[in-house]
Amino acid sequence: MQPNRPRNEGSRSGGWRRRGDLRSGLVGTLEDALRRVLPVRLKPFARWIVLAGLVVVAAVGGRQVGPHLGGGDGTRVAGPVEGVARLVDGDSFFIGEREVRLTGIDAPEGRQICTRDGKSWPCGEEARRQLARLIGGHTVACRAVETDQHGRILGHCRAGEAELNREMVRSGYALAYGAFDSDERDARAGRRGLWSGEFERPRDWRRSHGIGR
Repeated sequence: MQPNRPRNEGSRSGGWRRRGDLRSGLVGTLEDALRRVLPVRLKPFARWIVLAGLVVVAAVGGRQVGPHLGGGDGTRVAGPVEGVARLVDGDSFFIGEREVRLTGIDAPEGRQICTRDGKSWPCGEEARRQLARLIGGHTVACRAVETDQHGRILGHCRAGEAELNREMVRSGYALAYGAFDSDERDARAGRRGLWSGEFERPRDWRRSHGIGR
């Protein structure tokens, strides 16, 4: 013989649950608000039409637009991001609280070391310095195109007259990564930046050091 259940643990068939307990989430909240603000009592059909409209407005209004759209998994976005850049390395920086990565290029990591004339040199740090030189005293304006799996904004960015993505490849301090192939060929032919010596491709360096990107 089963013991009697307390009233607050019973099933729907027990008849003890109030109608208010059956409502949950957004619809219940909106229905309560609707009763408070409307001066007249609506018929059930009209009330549900108004509630449906409020649910749609709440859903659309709760979406973020511009560079915040998407779930951090390559979702397409559109919108400007502009401000003073705080550099991380040769192809990424923060503008405010938003981390931006220059799309279409791949620069060496901050701790990456390359060789030139038989000697080691800090190519990762030098790539960051090159990006700083290109930015100069300008604010950075980016056109965000998507977010990556880490939630970073991927974008095409300018500082003054400099197109940062292209100029980093053209100067030889970043590799083409899906774009700017002709600029990479020019940098390689001119032995500029990384091409002045020997280096490990940044993606291979990250893989060998267990660093995700």
